[in-house]
Amino acid sequence: MKLKQKFIISLFFALPMVLCAQAEMIFNDTQLNESLETVTKKLKDISETTNVISIDNPSFPLAKTKEEHLVCSKIKTKHGIIEKAVFTFADNKLSYIEAKGNVFNTFTETRNDTARTYIDYDVYVKDKLFLNKKKDIAWIITKEAMHTNLFTWENPYLNFPSTTEIESNDSSKIPPFLKTGKTLNELKPVLEANSKFINIEELDGSDPNAQLQINCFGVDYLEFPRKVEARFGDNKLNVVWILTGKGEEDRIRKALTNQYGDPIFVNDAWEIFNNWQVGLRKDKPEVLLIKKELGLEYKTTYFKQ
Repeated sequence: MKLKQKFIISLFFALPMVLCAQAEMIFNDTQLNESLETVTKKLKDISETTNVISIDNPSFPLAKTKEEHLVCSKIKTKHGIIEKAVFTFADNKLSYIEAKGNVFNTFTETRNDTARTYIDYDVYVKDKLFLNKKKDIAWIITKEAMHTNLFTWENPYLNFPSTTEIESNDSSKIPPFLKTGKTLNELKPVLEANSKFINIEELDGSDPNAQLQINCFGVDYLEFPRKVEARFGDNKLNVVWILTGKGEEDRIRKALTNQYGDPIFVNDAWEIFNNWQVGLRKDKPEVLLIKKELGLEYKTTYFKQ
């Protein structure tokens, strides 16, 4: 049984691929997946200031054991000076870049391809470059970071004293407002109040159990703002997907075990908790919440138990 129809990152495959330089190379030939040491050397040559922030307990979804942020100001590029940028490293690999101030013209003035639009973003898919013209912010991210929708996250270190670690809130449990069985009218204002922003998608009918999805951006779980996909069938919430990263799989497993006890089913792709109502998906990093009746149906039809 098809558990889910993916929505957003299909644009990665659907949009035309245009041959052009990688967007991150504007930073003195920096490239995604390079080490902190390598990128720091390149950025020191073109930045007024550089500061490294190391996080003892990672919450960045792509980081398994090590999270670091290189914060730079007044970065000189061939196309202009960018006011500030933060380069985030997961396990010593550059995984995320966010830049602010004089970014739109700097990144686009020599491009020959045309951006596509998603919500408030101009998207250059091949480069994994996202631009918000109104906020004057640019994001360059890895393919894995696209799955977790990290282009909707604004790194707090971009606008914070760069020598200080930011304290996180305790959000180790599944948010209680994500309660299946509630109606759309009941949940829509709650989801909106607990998200940075939402958008509503009418589904194409390929999933017989859902006709509408509310995409919630910035929902706090495990000390990080997430994209949550809340799916409604017959006007009631029956499935929720929380998008996560592979690097945090062990942290999520521990959190789910603390909340629900040991898993009742485990295979290579799944670990199931709470009487088939909660799942840790491992082949595509996500957490599944599902209405009890539907979960028990999947137990037999999908998991063959």
